[in-house]
Amino acid sequence: MRELPVVGRPPAERADAAHNRRRILRAAAEVIATRGPEAVSMDEVARAAGVGVGTVYRRFGDRSRLVYAVIDDREREFQAAFLQGPPPLGPGAAPRDRLRAFLHALTDRIEAQADLLLMAESGPPDARFRDGSYELYNRHLAMLIRAVRPGADALYLADALLAPLAAHLYVHQRRTRGMPVERIKAGLDDLLSGLGTGENPD
Repeated sequence: MRELPVVGRPPAERADAAHNRRRILRAAAEVIATRGPEAVSMDEVARAAGVGVGTVYRRFGDRSRLVYAVIDDREREFQAAFLQGPPPLGPGAAPRDRLRAFLHALTDRIEAQADLLLMAESGPPDARFRDGSYELYNRHLAMLIRAVRPGADALYLADALLAPLAAHLYVHQRRTRGMPVERIKAGLDDLLSGLGTGENPD
C-alpha cells in the first residue's frame, strides 16, 4: 500500500535531479489529463518531458510508481496550502471559514485528479483510510470543529464531512448524476451549517 506524504518535505535532491523530476511529473500530469491514467507510458512521458526514458525509469521505477508520484506531488501542494498557506484555507481565518475553505479546496483537488484518486482508493475496503493523508485531513478538521463546537464528537464529525468526498462517490455524483462542482460545494456548505455556532441557547 502506498503512503502519501504527510506534512514534512521530500528528501533533498540535486538541482538537476529536482529539475528533471518536475519536468517528468508535469509531463505525466499532462498525459493523464489528456488521455487518462491507463494511457500513461514511460516512453511517452519521457518524450513529453524531453528526457531519456532511462531517466524516467531510474527516477520512478515503473508506470504505477510514476502515476502515484503525480498524486503525491499534488498532495504535497494541497497539504502545504491548508497547513501553512494564506487564509482562509491556511492559518489566520475563523475556524468556520477554514472548514469551508478546506472542503472546497479538497473538492477542487479531487476534481483535478478524480481518475487517479479513484484508482488509488480501489482495492481493500479500507484503502482510503490507510493513507497518511486521510488521517491528517481528519485531525485538521477535528481541530477546527472543536473550535466551532467545543464538546462535540469532533473525530466523528470530521469523518462525516470527509465521507462525501470519497473518490467513488464523487465520481458517481459528477459523471452519473451530472452534478456540477458548485452543487457539490453547496451541499458541503449545507452539511457545515449543521454544526451550528457552538453557542448554548438561553
